[in-house]
Amino acid sequence: MSELLFKLRNVPEDEAADVRDILRNNAIEFYETSAGNWGISMPAIWLQDGHQLAQARQLLKAYQEKRRQDAQSAYQEACTKGEQRTVWTLIGESPLRFVLLLMALLFVLYISLMPFLRL
Repeated sequence: MSELLFKLRNVPEDEAADVRDILRNNAIEFYETSAGNWGISMPAIWLQDGHQLAQARQLLKAYQEKRRQDAQSAYQEACTKGEQRTVWTLIGESPLRFVLLLMALLFVLYISLMPFLRL
């Protein structure tokens, strides 16, 4: 019986490709379902044989731990080099966008609170 292994919604393509490669390299038979034409179905990787689920999950767990460590080390390296994006660098990159978003936020706040302040 088929078993769900890995949901693909909001998963980067490189990660999905790595998972497919891991399964192929370990001779684990799988198939994929897509989100469909309207995007309402569940895109996922399914195992054809439920008996291989434990092995596949163990491989997936090891891969995700390695991916986490790589991302964490890349983040630490960017922080030490001073290249990590912060709120202030994002504001500096597009100050007009920040001002417009701030004005929109204040307008929505004003509209929301005015009925209560006129008592």
